[in-house]
Amino acid sequence: MNYIRQKNLDIFVLLFGGLFFIVLILLFMFGWPHYKVWKQGMDGQAALAEAEQSKMIQVQVAKAELESAKLRSEAIKLVGQAAKDYPEYRKQEFIGAFGEALRDGKIQQIIYVPTEANIPIVEAGNKPITHQ
Repeated sequence: MNYIRQKNLDIFVLLFGGLFFIVLILLFMFGWPHYKVWKQGMDGQAALAEAEQSKMIQVQVAKAELESAKLRSEAIKLVGQAAKDYPEYRKQEFIGAFGEALRDGKIQQIIYVPTEANIPIVEAGNKPITHQ
């Protein structure tokens, strides 16, 4: 009797396994095309969302650049107006920038200083200046 039960169980397992395998194949045959369509739809939505984000970023960058350009324009107008109202402003600005460049060692040149007769010393070279 045990032998008959075992044989019935083996047949049941084989039938159930075969049925499961057939159902799995049918599911795969009908499910795979639907999955591919669904996946392409999801990929398209992801690409669309990425494109929208890129567009939003470009718009924000353009707005920031426009605001920056407006602020620079306003600063240039203010400096121009200050130059008109105060002509010595540019001279002081040049002297300040020149002094800063000298202090930082960015300028490596000989500066000719005029004598008492307002004639520049042309050939000073590396000789030290002596007072007579």
